[in-house]
Amino acid sequence: MKPKWRVLFCDGMEHACPVTDFINSCPQKHQVKLLRVLGLLEEHGPTLPRPYADLLHDGVHELRFTLSQDRIRVLYFFCYQKFIVLYEVFFKNTRRVPEKYINQVIAYRDDFLSRVSEKKLEKISRAVF
Repeated sequence: MKPKWRVLFCDGMEHACPVTDFINSCPQKHQVKLLRVLGLLEEHGPTLPRPYADLLHDGVHELRFTLSQDRIRVLYFFCYQKFIVLYEVFFKNTRRVPEKYINQVIAYRDDFLSRVSEKKLEKISRAVF
């Protein structure tokens, strides 16, 4: 089954992507688990339920999973009705997601959407997929 959504790891040509760096730093068994969760996100998009995903606020979502008992959160946003842009990743050790991470994603999203059109994303994603 073809995924309904396309997951993008920031736009690495303009900004370093913390999610890509995090995945590359993980042992292979953790990479496999993380990629499986990302596959669920691609398949279900905004309907992916808790405990896997949650809406924080201002259009920022979190992907929720554990790796070796560490709670990991990946923050992302949706754009142009078919793309999911991953931006921030961190170990969650507080009850709430720190506002600084949410604000970073909002600032990145605003910058990203001012620079990247749907047409450009289509072109990039065709080359990648």
